[in-house]
Amino acid sequence: MTSAKSPISLYNTLTRTKEPLHPLDENNVRMYVCGPTVYDFAHIGNARPVIVFDLLFRLLRHHFGDEHVSYVRNITDVDDKINARAARDFPDMPLNEAIRKVTEKTADRFVADAMALGCLEPTHQPRATDFIVPRNDGKSDMVSLIGQLIDKGNAYEANGEVLFDVTSMPDYGKLSGRNLAENLAGARIAVDAHKKNPADFVLWKQSSADEPGWESPWGRGRPGWHIECSAMSAAFLGEIFDIHGGGLDLIFPHHENELAQSRCAHGTHAMANIWMHNGFLQVEGQKMSKSLGNFITINDLLDTNKFGGQKWHGRVLRLAMLTTHYRQPIDWTADRLFECRSMLYDWNKAVFEAPLQPVPAEFLAALCEDLNTSGAITILHALAKSVNAAATGLDKVETAGRLRAALEPIRAI
Repeated sequence: MTSAKSPISLYNTLTRTKEPLHPLDENNVRMYVCGPTVYDFAHIGNARPVIVFDLLFRLLRHHFGDEHVSYVRNITDVDDKINARAARDFPDMPLNEAIRKVTEKTADRFVADAMALGCLEPTHQPRATDFIVPRNDGKSDMVSLIGQLIDKGNAYEANGEVLFDVTSMPDYGKLSGRNLAENLAGARIAVDAHKKNPADFVLWKQSSADEPGWESPWGRGRPGWHIECSAMSAAFLGEIFDIHGGGLDLIFPHHENELAQSRCAHGTHAMANIWMHNGFLQVEGQKMSKSLGNFITINDLLDTNKFGGQKWHGRVLRLAMLTTHYRQPIDWTADRLFECRSMLYDWNKAVFEAPLQPVPAEFLAALCEDLNTSGAITILHALAKSVNAAATGLDKVETAGRLRAALEPIRAI
């Protein structure tokens, strides 16, 4: 479906430029975002990509039509931290079953937290463990992708592992801007003597009897982290799709390695046409960490009084996250939450029961410009001010309806 609305422009980490979005297929705009590793409840830093890319998902749906957008956000449910927790919490259960037991609770909590933050459910939310070995439905899987990389000369077996050969891809490092030659020169070769090159990364590793494992041509083992997203994105979105998103910390090595193995396995020039990354989050001016006592989960904010002395509504948290542009660092403070709660109160008071009007064009235009949420919020303030200043009841109702339209149908803010 074509649209007369403002064109959408997004910053592409791969090219370091803002680019117009030209979907491969306007009838099926496709986006993949790396989801959480569910070894514990998601923290507030995890909430940033959830909220940012939900905003983009909503904007794409408004622009191209709800039925023309596919959004995949995975759940990583195999990981060394998950393994350790499963062994601790369910010592008498087979480890593969124990990790499922652990991650069902944490994954369900994540889904509930995302919903409380005002986020739509993604089109697909696959779990990594369901895409390790070949599937009955023929969708892409990790073992088959690794086999393709070995057959094409991009991967090799060594010391019980399957490794990706980074020198087999001439432009490896393009996404992160890292120079492979410099990386190799500075690497400590002795640490991984079985590798052809120190920067080669693991696709498959052996599992001991007390570690989770799946059968493969290279023995019982488990996948490396990066191959998971390559398999799940291909399973639902194809070999090349429109947008790949995630946090800034994922550019290297995760996204760089995803891109390399996907392109090499499929023989394509790209994995995704636009790569987007949100900035870091700190809490009250400090890096969030358990050792500093400022580690905050989404659940803490929603259901306890651990931050700012009270519980917070999900829409307050959502607005607070969007007051800073997604590519910039954000300082998560109690003052910010109190300010956003007041803003929402003022806007909702101005809206009252006004009938919906079309979404304001200037509001949409701001979001279409690389998710300019600061500009969009300025427009909301202006609309609320206009409602209060309107001379007649008709003007007041119409302006309030425009404000409501910006707040409700898209729920962008």
